[in-house]
Amino acid sequence: MIHYKRLILITLIAVSCQSAGQLKIEGSINNAIKEASAAETTSQSNLIWTIEDAGNDSNLYGLDSGGNIVKQINITNASNIDWEDLTSDKEGNIYIGDFGNNNEKRKHFRILKINHNDLDNDTAEAEIIDFTVPKKKYSKDFEAFFLYNNSFYIFSKETKKFITLKVPNTPGKHEAILRSDFNLNGKNNKITSADISDDGKSIVLLNHDKVWKITDFSNDDFFSGNVEAQALDHNTQKEGICFKNDSTIYITDERNGDEGGNIYSYRLN
Repeated sequence: MIHYKRLILITLIAVSCQSAGQLKIEGSINNAIKEASAAETTSQSNLIWTIEDAGNDSNLYGLDSGGNIVKQINITNASNIDWEDLTSDKEGNIYIGDFGNNNEKRKHFRILKINHNDLDNDTAEAEIIDFTVPKKKYSKDFEAFFLYNNSFYIFSKETKKFITLKVPNTPGKHEAILRSDFNLNGKNNKITSADISDDGKSIVLLNHDKVWKITDFSNDDFFSGNVEAQALDHNTQKEGICFKNDSTIYITDERNGDEGGNIYSYRLN
């Protein structure tokens, strides 16, 4: 009887260790990656891709769902000024958002395109898309973007009202277009990552303790749709989000002592 009770206790502990609030822990990210700043899946790979932000190497990492490093690609022609998010296109090309701007003094921003043919290599040379903020707009800190209808939509990281910029997916220099501004309900709603589902019908925006799901929007007027906050009941420095499929997402967070450094899955309501 004692052994039976002990077995139940061990089972309960094991189950509790594999969940965090509403999140399911899929795996622990390799300790070599201290600041997983993004998450992205592509149509051409079963890996979860991630990067680190400012001050780290110019590497693109491919992880399995358990957090093990399967692939490491060094980007040879672009330093890591402040890499913040990843997105991809239908061909499997990956785009790195080099647009972090903590002091809000940065004037020039970049998106780096990594060709899908280079994802099997150890090094890659990026195509570079440069952009500036629209005239008469102050420089902002950006940590989130996705690709939709061959344009990038980039979200500023602000406590209250944030802006969304639109930049064409074309190499060269661009002045971004101000597409919208919006104020999410509640407090401390800084957006740290974003993604759009493969069917183009759902958008997710990430915060440290919640996800916003956006649906029923018209074209790229995203905030004309239904904006629903979904609490995760878990508060860590979450920096990466992407769709696993149309109803389930992956989330990554940065390691802070004994907390974080995981890949989580979450089924959207």
